Amino acid sequence: MKNLSKIILALVFLSLVSCVQKSYKQKVHFFVDVKGIKNVKTVGLRGKKPLSWQEDLAMNIGKDSIYEQTVVYDTGYKFAEFKCTVNGDYEFQDQENRKVYFDDDKTTEVRVVFNKRDTAK
Repeated sequence: MKNLSKIILALVFLSLVSCVQKSYKQKVHFFVDVKGIKNVKTVGLRGKKPLSWQEDLAMNIGKDSIYEQTVVYDTGYKFAEFKCTVNGDYEFQDQENRKVYFDDDKTTEVRVVFNKRDTAK
């Protein structure tokens, strides 16, 4: 009877372990348009891991006031939440975060205009 209890316990444990969601790497190329905003010193991204809600991930200046950065997520989710910042100030104060839905090919491109919702991919 002891062996049967051990087997049942082992099966329960294995069934719990197998419920873990598989994670995968997802590369996201972010592009943030800050045209028309004066005195831009820094542009950044904030969000959940690998980003942070406490500090910016600095973006690099590209052409025509469009900043860019690539982030690699190791996740089991199909989307991530984020916000952009200019000079450390969040867009959409006290509003919902942006969401990026990952493409199936494991590489996603996101183009947004700072503080405008209708341009998010």
